[in-house]
Amino acid sequence: MDKSPHEWMTPTFVPILQVRPESSDTFSIELESEHFPSPGQFNMLYVFGVGEVPISVSRAKASRYIHTIRSVGAVTQALRKLKTGDLVGVRGPFGRGWPIEKAKGRDLLILAGGIGLAPLRPILDEAARNIEQFKNVTLLYGARKPSDCLFKEDWENWERAGINILATVDATETNWNRSVGVVTKLIPKVKFDPANAISFVCGPEIMMLFCVEALNNQGMEEHNIYLSMERNMKCAVGYCGHCQFGVDFICKQGPVFPYPALKSRLKVREI
Repeated sequence: MDKSPHEWMTPTFVPILQVRPESSDTFSIELESEHFPSPGQFNMLYVFGVGEVPISVSRAKASRYIHTIRSVGAVTQALRKLKTGDLVGVRGPFGRGWPIEKAKGRDLLILAGGIGLAPLRPILDEAARNIEQFKNVTLLYGARKPSDCLFKEDWENWERAGINILATVDATETNWNRSVGVVTKLIPKVKFDPANAISFVCGPEIMMLFCVEALNNQGMEEHNIYLSMERNMKCAVGYCGHCQFGVDFICKQGPVFPYPALKSRLKVREI
């Protein structure tokens, strides 16, 4: 951080450049920014008179970035009602993102569930721009139904760049020619070298845990699996303790962690 924790507590109000619906309950807003977030980082978005909520950055370019948001609570519902030109309070970016440098020269498996694709989208953009820096890049994505799949307009560009995409849904609809079922069933279909592979995973906690187990079964070492955690972040600078998870503060030590750092607190068999 180039500012003190106290300075990071004051939001900067910026205008919304664009609002875009993504699905029935999910939307994206594009904002101006002085700071360029790393893939996997998040901002605190503030709606005056309503409150503040942590939202991952789903795309960043030049002096602007995009947040993709599911409308599930008071603040996100208030954000959904805003229009182009309205002001949003922003604090950030915060947290530790995806270790993209560790993925270069290796097989990269990106596993996402639902809106978990949003914080992984910058990684896919980076991989598409620099595909020659990776051995292979594969996206495994699971959603509730085809109409819930996010960023489908990007899929063709990612595939054209050389990224392999395997997608699955819980319940099919018309014009769906991909898989049906849980995302972990896609993992055995991917050809990768377990000794030279790394995986970035984001989605519901139970989904991430079973992805870890499935990746282990394919021979991937636990220290090469990274998870993005979600907790009730309030201050975003490690002061309030709302996001404390064992010895860690998700807002500071995370949200991205190597799985071994979480293993004693997240257990597949006990859920």
